[in-house]
Amino acid sequence: MSVATRSRSGGRAGRRAIRTAPDHAMLPGLTRKLPLCEPLDPDQIERLDDASMKILEEVGIVFRDPVALDDWTKAGARVDGERVYLDRGLVRELISTIPSSFTYHARNPEKNVPLGGNRSIFVPMTGAPFIRDLNDERRNPTLADLAMFHKLSHMLPALHSSAHHIVEPYDHPISHRHLRITYSSMKHSDKTFMGMTTSPKNAEDVMDMCAILFGEDYLENHPVTTGNCNGNSPLVWDETMLGAMRAFSRRNQPVLCSPFVLGGANTPASVVPAVVQLNAEALSALAYTQVIRKGTPAIYGHYLSTVSMKSGAPMAGTPEISLMNFLIGQMARHYGVPWRTSGSLGGAKTFDAQAGYESAATLNAVIHAGANYIWHAAGWNEAGMHCSVAKFIVDAEQCAMAYRMAEGPRWDDFDEALAAVRDVGPGGHYLGHPHTQENFQRAFFMPEMFDNNSIEQWKAEGGVEITERALNHARKLLCEYEEPKLDEARNEALLDYIARREREIPAEDALNQDH
Repeated sequence: MSVATRSRSGGRAGRRAIRTAPDHAMLPGLTRKLPLCEPLDPDQIERLDDASMKILEEVGIVFRDPVALDDWTKAGARVDGERVYLDRGLVRELISTIPSSFTYHARNPEKNVPLGGNRSIFVPMTGAPFIRDLNDERRNPTLADLAMFHKLSHMLPALHSSAHHIVEPYDHPISHRHLRITYSSMKHSDKTFMGMTTSPKNAEDVMDMCAILFGEDYLENHPVTTGNCNGNSPLVWDETMLGAMRAFSRRNQPVLCSPFVLGGANTPASVVPAVVQLNAEALSALAYTQVIRKGTPAIYGHYLSTVSMKSGAPMAGTPEISLMNFLIGQMARHYGVPWRTSGSLGGAKTFDAQAGYESAATLNAVIHAGANYIWHAAGWNEAGMHCSVAKFIVDAEQCAMAYRMAEGPRWDDFDEALAAVRDVGPGGHYLGHPHTQENFQRAFFMPEMFDNNSIEQWKAEGGVEITERALNHARKLLCEYEEPKLDEARNEALLDYIARREREIPAEDALNQDH
């Protein structure tokens, strides 16, 4: 659109109105254009791969699940008790059928997001047993708190998913929570979401609810949700996770095959050997998804932390975590599968400088590592023990900044910008030039949560710190929130399903394993 056309449609006042109007439209899935950080040369990739394959062949992986053991026997693996020995040829054959990329389908098709290759998405944290709320008070969360986070996820442009149990809703029995959590994810946002894998029965409920929302046949060819299956490092997969994996994979829904790594505690205390073990664990689970259903989507995952040798506590933002992410990214690309990592981890107890530094170091590294599914990208603090509303808001803006960086330099206005140099000439300024007026909003990212004014202006405006700014912004977003209404018939069917399952499952503070 020309300058004249813009002027006729409202000129400067019109542009100001557009600029100041709330815009909560989701950013498309990220297409990364920056070069990747790849420390391994081809020989080192082969050496790491060979070491992982030797673990699978000679040490073996424990599958504490009779169904999985039977599946592996039928697939041709050597099974001795609970230990499965996987030939590298079998592993390579199985993982070759994992799609290298696929598209997540949201209930709003405009929010579908591709994943794999150079395509990435940002997903909020999950699993926090505590919340730092809108008053920055640490307490037990409720279902209403979870709904609040799902609404914020819906409103924040750089978040591509509403996840699932961002915080644990303590006001509902453990055995029923997965139903209410899944419904909250579906109701309060029309983005893609995650599905609970806390037990095989719970995972089946999630799949049934997805079938109600999207249609059973639709699930056959359309990934709509994501399950996470954590391994018990070192070298163990348990019955709960494997049963949940089967529930998702049989319905052609992707799972994150995620060894739970505490470097130095449940892996060797060395970067490359730790990745060798993690790689073996991830490959064994990825291969099993293809035993369950050939061609089902799966994601090379991990939860990655290092352990303080002073206290045994998990650490975040350390250089070794960044190095391991670089290596894991190379290995996932070597096998041709999408991969997941964690985006904004931190161990700080409040939203302080430590929280910012740890999360920024981690997020920057995973962008350069080429991660596809960037989970725990907003809200994580205190080693995952609480989700902070303030940090959730600022982390989401950091994701938007990372998104912009990863897009790489833009060349579409190159000639026009250089023409401005001739117009302005020596000693002038560009503030009033038409090119600046037309492009300043997109030329340089302008954070809303950071204050870059003079200290005098900052004091005159109340000296508001970033935590308070973020909480005020959260309140504003919640006031502007408009629920993306579910189809009435599907909504009633979901509520009927929840009511029936809550009658069938005893209300108790234990995971539902039997009903």
